[in-house]
Amino acid sequence: MTDDLIVESEGPVGRIRLNRPKALHALNLAMCDGVLEALEAWRGDAAVEAIVVDHAEGRGFCAGGDIRLLAASGATDGVEARAFFHAEYRMNHRLFTYAKPIVAFMDGITMGGGVGLALPCRFRVATENTKFAMPETGIGLFPDVGGGWYLSRLPGRIGQYLALTGHRLDGAECLALGLATHFLASDTFDTAKARIAETPQDIAGVLDALATSAPDAKILARKGEIDRLFASDVLEEIYAALDADGGEWATQTLATLRTKSPQTMKVSLRLLHEGAGMASFADEMRQEYAVGAHVVQRHDFIEGVRAVIVDKDNAPRWDPATPEDVTDHVIDQIFAPLPEHEAWTPG
Repeated sequence: MTDDLIVESEGPVGRIRLNRPKALHALNLAMCDGVLEALEAWRGDAAVEAIVVDHAEGRGFCAGGDIRLLAASGATDGVEARAFFHAEYRMNHRLFTYAKPIVAFMDGITMGGGVGLALPCRFRVATENTKFAMPETGIGLFPDVGGGWYLSRLPGRIGQYLALTGHRLDGAECLALGLATHFLASDTFDTAKARIAETPQDIAGVLDALATSAPDAKILARKGEIDRLFASDVLEEIYAALDADGGEWATQTLATLRTKSPQTMKVSLRLLHEGAGMASFADEMRQEYAVGAHVVQRHDFIEGVRAVIVDKDNAPRWDPATPEDVTDHVIDQIFAPLPEHEAWTPG
């Protein structure tokens, strides 16, 4: 077991604590494997009735995945990147299908891989500190770890808006959209966890009793605009709608989109369109793995990581540079299924 994860049992509760504070608890392969091992060990253990997932210290629940490793691997043969995705998506799927109740405490930064860790859990607790986002298009990636499933099921076109822009939600917005099941003040967490350990069969009752009223969800005031301006699954038509609107918010939003990878914005729109009709979460994971295996070795991901994470000049040179230059043929190539012996499986 890795030191980046603290796994222990406290009476009837299995505890999984992310323990990589200098990286805001971003996931690596050993952490994904460790979560899978813990869940498997507790699956048949009658003494463990519920699971709690949180972080050990620092201001982030989980800031994502090991992006530097993915980019370094993608620049060569992509083997390590695919191994990471394979394990991470198995972890996502295991959490989604786990029979025992799991509670994720999304206190602080919850982005990318952290979203994939929290959203499959039956109970998802947001706080006044929650900062939730899927910002992948800004580094030439796409909202994976189940993003095509979760975002496509949000009200109206909010999922498409979040996928393209990487907009950050606060805890109140997560609750209003159903991404969180409860809103608690962060200073009640110790009490919540102690009560869950006392009555693991009544987690809903414990969280309901401690929940507090959340502030107004600001994003809902924009829902009409979002639904209208992001109505299309064609990126060029979204650009045109924002440009034609001409209002301050639309103009700022269009400027934001122009900083993102046109290629992976188109990938994201297709992912959500197809994800809405997926028969199972396993089907979603299988498709996202194939898409990820292709995207991680393409120019935009390697360039996006260079610009945003390595050199930090925040000036990525996307190729293709405009939505019009990203052809349907390129997107079809990215979505091509992998050969059966390379495809993702739940395990």
